[in-house]
Amino acid sequence: MIPRYSRPEMTRIWDPENRFRIWFEIEAHACDAQAKLGVIPAEAAKAVWERGAWEIDRIDEIERETKHDVIAFLTNLAEHVGPEARFVHQGMTSSDVLDTCLAVQMTQAADLLLADLDKLLDALKRRALEHKYTATIGRSHGIHAEPTTFGVKLAGHYAAFARNKKRLEAARSEIATCAISGAVGTFANIDPFVEEYVAEKLGLTVEPHSTQVIPRDRHAMFFATLGVIAASLDNLATEVRHLQRSEVREAEEYFSPGQKGSSAMPHKRNPVLSENLSGLSRIVRGYVTPALENVTLWHERDISHSSVERMIGPDATVTLDFALARATGLIEKLVVYPENLQKNLDMLGGLHNSQRVLLALTQAGMSREDAYRAVQRNAMPVWLEGKDFRTMLKSDADVMKHLTESAIDDAFDLGYHTKHVDTIFRRVFGE
Repeated sequence: MIPRYSRPEMTRIWDPENRFRIWFEIEAHACDAQAKLGVIPAEAAKAVWERGAWEIDRIDEIERETKHDVIAFLTNLAEHVGPEARFVHQGMTSSDVLDTCLAVQMTQAADLLLADLDKLLDALKRRALEHKYTATIGRSHGIHAEPTTFGVKLAGHYAAFARNKKRLEAARSEIATCAISGAVGTFANIDPFVEEYVAEKLGLTVEPHSTQVIPRDRHAMFFATLGVIAASLDNLATEVRHLQRSEVREAEEYFSPGQKGSSAMPHKRNPVLSENLSGLSRIVRGYVTPALENVTLWHERDISHSSVERMIGPDATVTLDFALARATGLIEKLVVYPENLQKNLDMLGGLHNSQRVLLALTQAGMSREDAYRAVQRNAMPVWLEGKDFRTMLKSDADVMKHLTESAIDDAFDLGYHTKHVDTIFRRVFGE
């Protein structure tokens, strides 16, 4: 976790204090359940809650000797609880604590990320509605294709992040499982009621089948979902980066007073936020493969997954949280230049209407092959020599045999391309 790309609310989830607090709650709730079963005295469970405490420095000191973090925590906890501490961790194994804690942390992180997505969705919707009918050229292969609107562009990104929200909700549900099933998951030394009790207290569901660990396909799906969200961020950022290019300049990131773009060139206004988002998204996507590799463990458990998750859990969620917040600010303040949108739309002399003319000719009786040749031979001089497409068509005898000048003019109506914008918006945003 690099402070430059971290926000405190998310980093707190992964701080030792939060981790040990969750460990304590798992152990204390388990003691309550054991007391209800009559396995340990009720007074012992009460003592854990009343005297339970820990110190991070002391835990670290003990771990340097034990080389085991859970044992170090339990030892420090016992120093505060006293003799009743002998009843703590009855029938449990370390992974019962570690995996259940990780589930809590990941659900906490997911809740923050879902709130981040809501804010980004709100920004995208507001800007999409603002530019619902702001005409712009659509591009395929980076080349002018046909008109769309800037609002439709943003609506597409809204739809992607709406899907991402549903994916994250599903991933959160899937990761929110509790395992307190003992050394190899057989409940030999602990009653399944303890797992059910702790799960309810922590807002989790019971893991139907744990070995010594919660199956890592759950975690893989969670990180894969974060990777897809990051890819969508990269897609949005790449669009902004292209639109801000000097040759395009249809939109650009807000450039604040006093901001500097280059140490060498005072004129520069660079898409630094978008470039940053592209870079951060690569980091989050890069964690997907290690998460997938973690699915394969030896028999009932090894710890090859542990070191991976201690790194990618904090880093992936902290980085994505920062990136989503940055993307929201970018969209909220994005500067759009309608005059440049129109200028670029008109740049190629009306060529964006080529399909409309093609269809008009076929409707008028010309074969598709002949119509394509007629439109293309008039389009190429426009492309190469800067001529006007409409004028070229009206000067072509084959075209004029099938179309009137009025029919050609109709083929250049911008409204033809935007007539279903309302339908698109209803599908994306609802009524």
